[in-house]
Amino acid sequence: MNKSQDSGEIKRLTLCVFVDALGWEVLQRHSFLEKIAVEKRALNTVFGYSSTCDPTILTGKLPREHGHFAFFAYDPENSPFKRYRIFGLLPKSIMNRGRVRGRFSRIMKRVHGFTGYFQLYNMHFDKIHLFNYTEQKNIFEQGGINGGQTTLFDYLRDNQIPYCRPEGYNEPESVAEMGAAIREGAIQFGYLFLGRLDALLHQYGTGAQEVSDHIAWYDREITKLYALACEHYDEVELFLFSDHGMTDITEVCDVMGRIEGLGLTFGEDYAAAYDSTMARFWFLKDGVRAIVEAALKEEPLGHIMGDEELAEYGCDFPGDTYGELFFLMKPGVLICPSHMGVKPLAGMHGFAPGDKDSTASFVSNIKLSKAPDGLDDLYDVMLSSVTGERHADG
Repeated sequence: MNKSQDSGEIKRLTLCVFVDALGWEVLQRHSFLEKIAVEKRALNTVFGYSSTCDPTILTGKLPREHGHFAFFAYDPENSPFKRYRIFGLLPKSIMNRGRVRGRFSRIMKRVHGFTGYFQLYNMHFDKIHLFNYTEQKNIFEQGGINGGQTTLFDYLRDNQIPYCRPEGYNEPESVAEMGAAIREGAIQFGYLFLGRLDALLHQYGTGAQEVSDHIAWYDREITKLYALACEHYDEVELFLFSDHGMTDITEVCDVMGRIEGLGLTFGEDYAAAYDSTMARFWFLKDGVRAIVEAALKEEPLGHIMGDEELAEYGCDFPGDTYGELFFLMKPGVLICPSHMGVKPLAGMHGFAPGDKDSTASFVSNIKLSKAPDGLDDLYDVMLSSVTGERHADG
């Protein structure tokens, strides 16, 4: 088929595939897109979780600029969750069940009109009234970025560039939707999110056969999508990337228990958000910070992050929005229990960005004259392809 023989115009497609948690260390162990890839390289991630990574990819800005980091932040004055404190009186054996909390999350999302990703995880109901949720808006829609920056999708909409972005989490359905859009030949930009690998890595770890099998499935499906695109377009530029890698868990640490053993009162003396790999603190009375710091310095499995370290990661946020003190675990050490979960996982991300297992991946079917070094470079790569300023080497 000659895609453009009637109009004489060259039909171009930028096809972006976002594979959640496909780290560089894992990618190198597998045969992947060998007949398509011209370039494969490590890609520096940012400090935090997907809630930090995704806005960085979409805006090309670091966290300090786009304003996204963790989901929960101490903000009792503006908390939308005040009415849910009563559920903290119910038995934890019921309220801590994943299905129960998942159903609560869906109901609360509808009640509050949240359009972004919302999940309660294991945030305690007797403390949730002290916190706000930081991704209430869909980051892919107009005005969805906390810091007010525009995204790649704002550019596409403003310039009436047709695109396909499957919104579901069912991978076969999303692949099929992208395939249908490519077959119609009407889009110029495709953005395919594939998230199943992240779940498998959390559950089984990086060396599991389930992980290898799923990467092989990605290899087959993406190869077929690319071939289909080449049938219906004159030029196809494929960019595959991840947001972070995955670290196998070797040890757990009860940071929450250590702090609760100090005799301080949550909500009166201090507040804390216990993420999977870091704990964030706010201090509500004089002298409490020194007590907490002393306790954390006795924990050898993590360290208190300094201002310079946070600034290096682009996470020197104005004020204390996401915490006055950050305590980061060593790679491979999981905070458990935490506000993210009560059971140990086989794999986790969110450790120091410079650790080898944290590093993300980038794969392309063209050689770029200026290849991306980090997540914040992907915006320019995608935008340059859409506008035709491809910066291909040779």
